[in-house]
Amino acid sequence: MDLQLTGKRAVVTGGSRGIGFAIADALAAEGVDVALIARHPDTLQAAATDVARHGGRALALVADTADDESVRGMVRTAAEQMGGIDILVNAAARPASAGPTPSLAGLTDDDVRIELETKLLGYLRCARAVAPYMIEQGWGRIINVSGLNARKSASLVGAVRNVAVAAMTGALAAELGPKGINVTVVHPGLTVTERTPAMIAELARARDVTEEEAEALLAATTTVGRLITAEEVADVVTFLASPRSVAVNGDAIAAGGGTPGVIHY
Repeated sequence: MDLQLTGKRAVVTGGSRGIGFAIADALAAEGVDVALIARHPDTLQAAATDVARHGGRALALVADTADDESVRGMVRTAAEQMGGIDILVNAAARPASAGPTPSLAGLTDDDVRIELETKLLGYLRCARAVAPYMIEQGWGRIINVSGLNARKSASLVGAVRNVAVAAMTGALAAELGPKGINVTVVHPGLTVTERTPAMIAELARARDVTEEEAEALLAATTTVGRLITAEEVADVVTFLASPRSVAVNGDAIAAGGGTPGVIHY
């Protein structure tokens, strides 16, 4: 299937590593010019250099999505250097913790506030900044990377931030859909990234098991029997970023390998 992405222009926040990098790389492989966004210039430039191997333009733009002025400046620069913006992928967020969730008594306002500031409002700032470019051209795609904690009660903070992103996605889709801009949310589960070996080692210590046994425990949380990779999540996002995805708007797409014992409809 031709995804019709050649020549499109994308902004990918959180693009220096993990799922964000995998998405930027997958888009570039489809012929998309990509602006990778992150806070740390060294790792960001290395990521952009890697993505540029596909032959398209790969910009490294430093920005902090917790700061509206920084976001607006980044979007202006990306639009000027690429000639416009067709796609926004919001993936800049603090990683979900694999450790124990604080009890209600131990949970502070700031534990929740920082997550909403970084993820919910950070995503909103980026969407607000790119929307005028997409509205003017009558086409666009916004994909918000959230997480399967939106469908679990195990983590109050994780559930609140991810449900909030899904709610925002639906509201933006209703407003922007008639203007040719589809907005969707993707919920990865535990995903194999560069952080995975340390997470497995931590779990093995906590459960007093081998790392192989710890990995098997994580694999059992999916119905495919293994953890999904960042590249496999990126495949889902790349389709949603394409003109082929026009039938999907405002919806949440799970990309975590399937949740045992649960049916969503």
